[in-house]
Amino acid sequence: MDQLAAWPDLSPCEAGCGTGRALRSVRDEIVHFHSERDVDLHLTTRAIQRLHYDFAESTAIRLVPGSRWVTVHLDCETDVDLLLSLVSVALKAHSAHPGHPVPAVCNFHRVTVLARDEADGYDEADEVG
Repeated sequence: MDQLAAWPDLSPCEAGCGTGRALRSVRDEIVHFHSERDVDLHLTTRAIQRLHYDFAESTAIRLVPGSRWVTVHLDCETDVDLLLSLVSVALKAHSAHPGHPVPAVCNFHRVTVLARDEADGYDEADEVG
């Protein structure tokens, strides 16, 4: 959160979902930090479609069908680097496709993220609700 809050295109705010801290661009909420390890990132539909296969190979990413948010579970420095890269993608995607801001309905309470050692042999997160 501290690294991203220093980015000139992001400013801190309350998470629209009511849980945790968030960062927003001029138009949209971009990142919700629900805990030290669980982060929801707001992408565009086009960005999710473009990165879908890459997301499927990552143990840190969880997708909820129909959601424009992806959940990133931070277990190691590589996951943090992934988050930083994806925030950059999100900012570029949102600025390239201006439109009406969408409500900040993230994936919080819609995804259960298991720790990697608990998820041994487990491919997908359990969806709740």
